Amino acid sequence: MIETTVEVKGMMCGMCEAHVCDAIRGKFNVKKVSASHSKGQAVILSEQALDEAALRAAIDATGYEAGSVTSHPQEKKGLFGSLKK
Repeated sequence: MIETTVEVKGMMCGMCEAHVCDAIRGKFNVKKVSASHSKGQAVILSEQALDEAALRAAIDATGYEAGSVTSHPQEKKGLFGSLKK
């Protein structure tokens, strides 16, 4: 899994968060997406790395502004996440 964090400028409420999440879900095959207006970011979990230009375009099309984008492999958490095969 890849965890991608995008800075999103202009979100003011829960409805703003929903617009951003819907835009991302509409353009990409993601496992999970959540946005926070208080943190000014969206966090996306996906099987594959996302195209950064397409991600920015999807967010910008909602009227919000995509800022910095960072991605890294997500490490499994919990009891069995640290066990190696």
